[in-house]
Amino acid sequence: MPDIFYLISKWWKQVILFVAICTVLVLAILLLQTKKYLGEATAIPANTALADKARVFNNNIEALYSSVGTPDELDMILGTAQLDTIYLFQADSFALANYYNISGTNARVKAAQRLHHHTSVTKSGYGELKVKVWDKDPHMAAHLANAIMQKLQSMHQAVINENNISTLASLRLSQQRLMTSFDSSSVQPAWKEALRIKRLEQYEELINDYSLMADSRPLALLTIENARAAIKPDKPRILAITLATFALSFIFALLAILFIEKTRKPGA
Repeated sequence: MPDIFYLISKWWKQVILFVAICTVLVLAILLLQTKKYLGEATAIPANTALADKARVFNNNIEALYSSVGTPDELDMILGTAQLDTIYLFQADSFALANYYNISGTNARVKAAQRLHHHTSVTKSGYGELKVKVWDKDPHMAAHLANAIMQKLQSMHQAVINENNISTLASLRLSQQRLMTSFDSSSVQPAWKEALRIKRLEQYEELINDYSLMADSRPLALLTIENARAAIKPDKPRILAITLATFALSFIFALLAILFIEKTRKPGA
């Protein structure tokens, strides 16, 4: 096998030229790219059991509930974050079609797709939900990250609260039917009247409980940190990419001269 130091001493001009051209070319491209700032919001999932009526009105089991949700609940939120609904809503709220200078009949959809492309919703190693948005304006990046987090919050908050709202509607309907059935009858025996009053009181108590639960709207996400405007751009990472280009071009140059030396005929 040819000595690597001998090859470098023989081909050093070509190696330096190749590495310099690659490095300068990549550096020029990076400097011409639009700088992107990162807006990052962080939250953890709330325990969906917080919406359970028993947890609120039974002091004996209240301490058994943790305020932090499970990884499965976080995975469900991550799945929702892939829906186009999230990004179409932000495209309307922030007029992103105008902001991105997109026109035409599908401007709204294209703006939502661009936002989705510049957004990352992931789960950290510590079980946190990370919403990251890159944009040329640091303030807009922060606003969009917070807005996406808030939209995820409101969507899953509505899902969690749906059971209480549905139960409340059923209780009110049953109460109304009970009142109507007794009111439409003639004179009732005393025991039936007592039963009617007792059942109506039970319905009224349950309705009050579920009304409180429906109005409380338990959170689906507990915000740890809202996104803030970044001081310096996050993309492109000029130094890291330039150094990587320098190293890779140097390795490629060495491999190239090794190949040339091995394929060259003796005495050539």
